[in-house]
Amino acid sequence: MSKIDLLRITDRGLYCDAGDFHIDPWLPVDRALITHAHGDHARWGSLRYAGARDGRHVLQTRLGESADIETFDYGEHLSMNGVSVSFHPAGHILGSAQIRVEHRGEVWVVSGDYKAEPDPTCQPFEPVSCHTFVTESTFGLPIYRWAPQSEAFADIAAWWRTNAEAGRASIIFAYALGKAQRVLAGLAHLGEASFYTHGAVERLNRDYRASGIDLPATTYVASVPRGHDWAGALVLAPPSASGSTWIRRFGAASTAFASGWMRVRGARRRRSVDRGFVVSDHVDWPALMSAIEATRAQRILVTHGYRDPVVRFLRERGLESDSLASRWEGEGDEDVMPRGEEISE
Repeated sequence: MSKIDLLRITDRGLYCDAGDFHIDPWLPVDRALITHAHGDHARWGSLRYAGARDGRHVLQTRLGESADIETFDYGEHLSMNGVSVSFHPAGHILGSAQIRVEHRGEVWVVSGDYKAEPDPTCQPFEPVSCHTFVTESTFGLPIYRWAPQSEAFADIAAWWRTNAEAGRASIIFAYALGKAQRVLAGLAHLGEASFYTHGAVERLNRDYRASGIDLPATTYVASVPRGHDWAGALVLAPPSASGSTWIRRFGAASTAFASGWMRVRGARRRRSVDRGFVVSDHVDWPALMSAIEATRAQRILVTHGYRDPVVRFLRERGLESDSLASRWEGEGDEDVMPRGEEISE
């Protein structure tokens, strides 16, 4: 089988004919291999799922208790109709994986979403050698360059202190799966801080803790009696809660959004928040280029984001590269609530 047809796009997503499975399918299929539990990669309705063992709890929450999910250790090989498949750390969120597919000497790696900077809430990214690398390009422009995340968390802590001194609550909007837990872990050093969470975040915090991830103590907002003084509190909520009646309970409050999109001027204004903090679970431009180089791939397929600029850049440097269209286009699609969760509480 040639490198061109080991995996191909169908109306349901990326498909392996020889192994008879899909990777992150858009619509229900018989066998779905899942890179991670974000809603733009893990869709409901397939007969059987497979993923990395670290992500078992969050994947079950995303897909529902009735979903048939089989999980595997990182690096463990399984055979599907003679096609060798294995999961390898992607460093994106808990349980995120690159999926390596090998058949008749041809090796493809589908990255899913990934980041290069380690954090304590998931296994760090590991480059996997291959012939064809399918990479995300969510932030695939040279303007996207992240400062060390320790600086972002220091900025969040300073903003929080300023609000507390002024008698305000601090509300950070962050994706319920992955980003919220990373922010909590990044602020854990503040000790006896008062962390409160929206229900969607708290449900996934429980999954993280059940998976062995150490997070600071949090209090579910809906469990707090009426009349509570929220001054000085730090509240984690999904972006979908912004502008809802849910946030009225906090009274005087300052709002912020944690995302790589905050790197661009005007993004904070469009989100209607007071502050923007650049915290991304995706590679920036330099890390994207380094990750591609580390795979030693002869061919790069670019998906999820700024595909065309990345393809042009790689071709100018002598690499074989093409765009791979997707129904989903990156970080903005990650705020999909766990099944059964609602904004109101």
